[in-house]
Amino acid sequence: MLEFEEQRLRLRALSAELTDLKSAINYDGLKTQISKLEEMTTQDGFWNDIENSQKTVQKLSSLKNKKKSYDDLFSLYEDSLALIDMADEAEDLSLLDEVLDLVNDFEKTLSSQKLETLLIGEYDSNNAILTFHAGAGGTEAQDWNEMLVRMYTHWAERKNYKVKLIDFLDGDEAGLKSAVLLIEGQNAYGYLKSESGVHRLVRISPFDSSGRRHTSFASIEVMPEISEDNDVEIKDEDLKVDTYRASGAGGQHVNKTESAIRITHIPTGIIVACQNERSQHQNKEMALKMLKSKLIEIKEREHLDKIEDIKGVQKEIAWGSQIRSYVFMPYTLAKDHRTGYESGNITAVMNGDIDGFINAYLKSVSLGQINK
Repeated sequence: MLEFEEQRLRLRALSAELTDLKSAINYDGLKTQISKLEEMTTQDGFWNDIENSQKTVQKLSSLKNKKKSYDDLFSLYEDSLALIDMADEAEDLSLLDEVLDLVNDFEKTLSSQKLETLLIGEYDSNNAILTFHAGAGGTEAQDWNEMLVRMYTHWAERKNYKVKLIDFLDGDEAGLKSAVLLIEGQNAYGYLKSESGVHRLVRISPFDSSGRRHTSFASIEVMPEISEDNDVEIKDEDLKVDTYRASGAGGQHVNKTESAIRITHIPTGIIVACQNERSQHQNKEMALKMLKSKLIEIKEREHLDKIEDIKGVQKEIAWGSQIRSYVFMPYTLAKDHRTGYESGNITAVMNGDIDGFINAYLKSVSLGQINK
């Protein structure tokens, strides 16, 4: 039947991409690495070195997940073809919707796995630390800043990533002056590194009784969370550590003890803070991890040989041209100014549907159309 033949041809047209994906992930090499690591876990004394054994197990789990993702995709391809053949032979149009769902699912998953092959940076597989700062404009900008925090939280939840609010500073009347999110999940930094920059909002302000249109800005800085074993030396004498009382959202539930930590890296002037862990010790650990991530991210971005080469000027927020605009009035449109990708469904975008922007950026970078 013509309906099933169309889907068969559509599916077979994607088979070359499936083969290319197998080569891109080095499928045979994956199997070899998995076998070697599995053999290591069975050797006597493997668990004597807990730290290294845990790293080995984590790497093994990651490789197995990567192999399983391709195996599941290949099975989906074969299952889809089998269902098409069966439905076509039986001339059973009642199965057409199921066929369409399978083929659409295969195409979407293939595209997603192909995109992951572009994440080859040193820290792309790491968790991501997002720092949000409201621009000039008072309450309006602070409200926009909080809207962005919500947008990325929803995006992370859609991907089944874990989200943790590390630090925040409430706005004067509404919103957030600043906030720090830790997003934990495979390739979180690889995806979110595209979001670093200035984000612009155009809307009728709910805080303006005259109903005038306002333009607001907020900046997002994205850093990879760096593992403890990374070779970065941060000297104690270079740190100024302050403690203060943490508070809940909206200034509620003020703690009676000064458990929140703010660390200033004296040579660069970089400031990091953490208040949402359970103890002062945990807050300090997280703040130091954030400082290390920030120093390494700047070092990588500026192509510096040593952390010591980072200058204090890096602490300044550069309110340069925005990377993306979100327009609520007089029309609805979210547009990325680097890639040209846009979406007219502003509600979906603000609810975390930003994969189109991320994918367009990664593809453009891989093609050399824009710089990282």
